[in-house]
Amino acid sequence: MAPADPKGDLHAVFAEIIAGKTVKRSVHELRWGTRDVTLEFVNALETSGYRAATVAKTPVLPGERVPAFYIEGGTAYFGWVFWEKFSTLRLRKLFGSVARNGKGDWKVQIPEKRGSVLYANPSEKGEMDIDNPSGF
Repeated sequence: MAPADPKGDLHAVFAEIIAGKTVKRSVHELRWGTRDVTLEFVNALETSGYRAATVAKTPVLPGERVPAFYIEGGTAYFGWVFWEKFSTLRLRKLFGSVARNGKGDWKVQIPEKRGSVLYANPSEKGEMDIDNPSGF
């Protein structure tokens, strides 16, 4: 039997995930009992100022990062859109999830040239150490 679906509880859970203050923003399965709640999560993201975008369309400069969620197969991955620095002349813009793979790299990496849709909130843009992006 699936748990009750009081809208207030679901919205409260989403608000906690999106804010990341009391719940760690990482990887979140978007299921309520047996029901996929991806659309409800997207609505909650939009209510919180997140907008559908691509990495290329997310406004961020080197040394900044923008919070974003990438949704795939009923799972939300939190991460950042930022510029990764290889050298003073070589940078690349990407989304990197806070979740890591077995090698310690970003579990989800979306380069600027890929057209994958994510939900980003440029109004929450912040500074980052471009020389140490793994230190999120």
